[in-house]
Amino acid sequence: MTEETYAIAVTVNGVVYHRSVPGRRLLSDFLRHDLELTGTHVGCEHGVCGACTVLVDGEPMRSCLMFAVSAPGHEITTVEGLGNTPEAMNPVQQAFIECHGLQCGFCTPGFLTTITAYLRDHPDPTSAEAREAISGNLCRCTGYQNIVKAVLRAAEIAREAPAAASTSGGASA
Repeated sequence: MTEETYAIAVTVNGVVYHRSVPGRRLLSDFLRHDLELTGTHVGCEHGVCGACTVLVDGEPMRSCLMFAVSAPGHEITTVEGLGNTPEAMNPVQQAFIECHGLQCGFCTPGFLTTITAYLRDHPDPTSAEAREAISGNLCRCTGYQNIVKAVLRAAEIAREAPAAASTSGGASA
């Protein structure tokens, strides 16, 4: 028996994708297998570890808990959509590099998307607030110290960016 499929149009990282998917296809599987965006990692498949976190309309969401057929009408941002070149890195990506906030890298995409959303609403966190912000994401390797440093550094970078742009004297598009 063939499973019924549904035609969907999903906006991921600003691009609209048209696909036909089974009704029970998880968003994480859709991103990884249908769109070949493998930055979203799947760890526990129960929404516990946070490795599959993406942004849905700017809010962190465990993509292993959402069906792809629920995604149309929403803007999905994966780690690939945060910035994918050294010249276009998001402040959180830059801070993770500067602060050595990753080791094996498996959990990193989930941390990057979670922290990006958090800092948008909390631009000047304390160390305790940074720890709380990342408490839903699990990492087996780092011990979290450098990840917390990266959250605080990313906040600094984000706060410095507008000042640097306004003093550069360049015209904006």
